[in-house]
Amino acid sequence: MYGAVAAPAAGSEIVTGLSATSAWQALASHHVQMGGVDLRALFANDPERGTRFTSEAAGLYLDYSKNRVDAQTMGLLAALARACRLRERVDAMFNGDAVNTTERRAALHTALRAPSGQSLWVDGVDVVADVHMVLDRMTAFSDQIRRGLWLGHTGQPIRNVINIGIGGSDLGPAMAYTALRHYSQRDLNFAFVANVDGAALAEATRCLDAGKTLFIICSKSFHTPETMANAQAARSWCIAQLGDAAAVARHFIAVSANIEAACAFGIAPEQTFPLWDWVGGRYSMASAIGLSTMIAIGADQFRDMLAGMHAMDEHFRQTPVENNMPALMGLLAVWNNNFLGAQTQAVLPYAQDLSRFPAYLQQLTMESNGKHVTHKSVPVGVQTSPIVWGVPGTNGQHSFYQLLHQGTRLVPCDFIGFGRGVPSIAGEEVHDHRQNDLLMANLFAQAEALAFGRTADGLRVEGVEEAFVPYRVCEGNRPSNTVMAHRLTPYTLGALVVLYEHSVFTQAVIWDIDCFDQWGVELGKVLAEGIAAELAVADLDVDESAPLHDSSTNALLRRYRHLRREDK
Repeated sequence: MYGAVAAPAAGSEIVTGLSATSAWQALASHHVQMGGVDLRALFANDPERGTRFTSEAAGLYLDYSKNRVDAQTMGLLAALARACRLRERVDAMFNGDAVNTTERRAALHTALRAPSGQSLWVDGVDVVADVHMVLDRMTAFSDQIRRGLWLGHTGQPIRNVINIGIGGSDLGPAMAYTALRHYSQRDLNFAFVANVDGAALAEATRCLDAGKTLFIICSKSFHTPETMANAQAARSWCIAQLGDAAAVARHFIAVSANIEAACAFGIAPEQTFPLWDWVGGRYSMASAIGLSTMIAIGADQFRDMLAGMHAMDEHFRQTPVENNMPALMGLLAVWNNNFLGAQTQAVLPYAQDLSRFPAYLQQLTMESNGKHVTHKSVPVGVQTSPIVWGVPGTNGQHSFYQLLHQGTRLVPCDFIGFGRGVPSIAGEEVHDHRQNDLLMANLFAQAEALAFGRTADGLRVEGVEEAFVPYRVCEGNRPSNTVMAHRLTPYTLGALVVLYEHSVFTQAVIWDIDCFDQWGVELGKVLAEGIAAELAVADLDVDESAPLHDSSTNALLRRYRHLRREDK
């Protein structure tokens, strides 16, 4: 039976390090003792379960009662967190210690949302004061754009803003703009370009007037290959339309730590907003990387988003693990991953404006925790990050929910819903609760169906013909979380983002991995640079020997050269 799926077979994980600790072994023994206990029994035996297995923080409500856990499970998970020194690791991160051990630096994204007046001194610098100095500069600039006071090279106000970045320099701003577009200034148009495929920039600039267009180039190093290729193409497009290289100064802004490279591009220092080495890309949406977000929604709403982030930061920092929402979600992810054998996690927001949120979480989760060695440079010995995916409900219900309900894979789900939807098309302050009621009815129904399913006996009572009963059985016992809030506001989005940030951090602490580096990203970059150089110097009129790669890569390079020659 599906509901009795066990943890990975003995020997599939290395019994050493974490898996050999008493806290981990206690959970492993408990999992065996749980046996075939399923959610139907857990709810039947505890009438108050649906209200007891919950947590509230920063305007969010978490119901985790539909996970395959009981009070003992949660107690053992809390003991695991203490054994792995979660509290000490949280304090180290917030205090500015070098928790990014492989790069020997702090991970101080939490300082990006600290209120003005607080201080945090790192290496003799008050980083919070620096953050607010940049926020004030962002506020002044975004206000100029929003009020039409920043004029382009031809004297026209800016009406199109194109953010050029990749990874966290794109996913965060694009997600935030989509989530908060109800709050955006509607006479401004926004686009986000990440893919080095020229089609992305071509489509973003199609039919635009360069004289009314501003490009925000987001690259900490100002050398990111994909970002700089798009930036150079945008520069050429702008100059071609406006006929003067001097136009770059009024139509390009940089968000970078490399002021010299930005200057060489044509962007003045006063139009370069700084980044710090203690901000990782996937944690940077509250920094100047969020400049496009501030231009869209205004400085007040942007600071409201920061307030929601800070509220969840403080909850995570101060609340005991037993009721700590990010810690609970992280520990449940460990339970589902390492003990129930789940390999993926679906994030299913029942809000169209959160359509980019699962993609944002893909980077946050998998780039952070897709690691195979611990801080001690030894194999982790257990599975680390799940594969994160998802689309908004109700779209997914008519796509992949069939597998969630009747497939052979265990896929824990996070449902996200809101008590109030965005105003309807009838008017800015008119809400059609009927559509939001239907949307939320689907959310509640899907979580209930995954948990409790449909039994063969129940189908027979309904009069289903015996031959068709097996096809209609839904075994249930499929775990899910439900996160709810009043409405998707900037404050709520900030809290939601940080909820997942700290859940990811909690998982990393349990596995003892560095969730702030991303060395696995580098190998493909290095190889791509070498191959790009080879392609750039190749004489396409000569059938030269392929460079020295493996036979597959050699053959593909020859095929690519052949395809290019067909255009000549």
